Amino acid sequence: MAAIGIGFWFVRKRRGLRRRSCVLVVGLGNLLLRDDGVGVHAVRALQHCVPRGVRAVEVGTAVLDALHLFEWADRILAMDAVQAGGAPGTIYQLGVEGAASRPVKGSLHELDLLAGLRFVKTDHHPEIAILGVEPQSIDVGLDLSPSVQSVFPRLVEAARDIIRRWRA
Repeated sequence: MAAIGIGFWFVRKRRGLRRRSCVLVVGLGNLLLRDDGVGVHAVRALQHCVPRGVRAVEVGTAVLDALHLFEWADRILAMDAVQAGGAPGTIYQLGVEGAASRPVKGSLHELDLLAGLRFVKTDHHPEIAILGVEPQSIDVGLDLSPSVQSVFPRLVEAARDIIRRWRA
């Protein structure tokens, strides 16, 4: 699939057409720890309705395994649980600067998106947006807590809005 996309890009470039940006939507988190899996649940909800040129991928906690996708993308939308001290279910929308400068534990994982991006080739600087949800419970379990489940439709709709804006 990647080879087809690359070939199409070269054909379009050769003809002098403007290349449409490649959008990557990543779901981060651990599905086994209730609200920590909110990003993966959200990307699953989006996978079957993303427009052409958008890839929605479950990354989970394997950020390093997704480096090739980060290099492919011009824009990255990451969805994850974010502990920032708000009420459970609070949705945060951050850019890289906001996530790096706030007293936010940007991820509940050992290696988060921002740390993983340090491994991407240095001449590639994708635009990044982060949608985070304040967790209520990171205990063992497969379901989202009531607080996070109640805002889940708004999280998915916020992701769709960002994708639409980027694709316009």
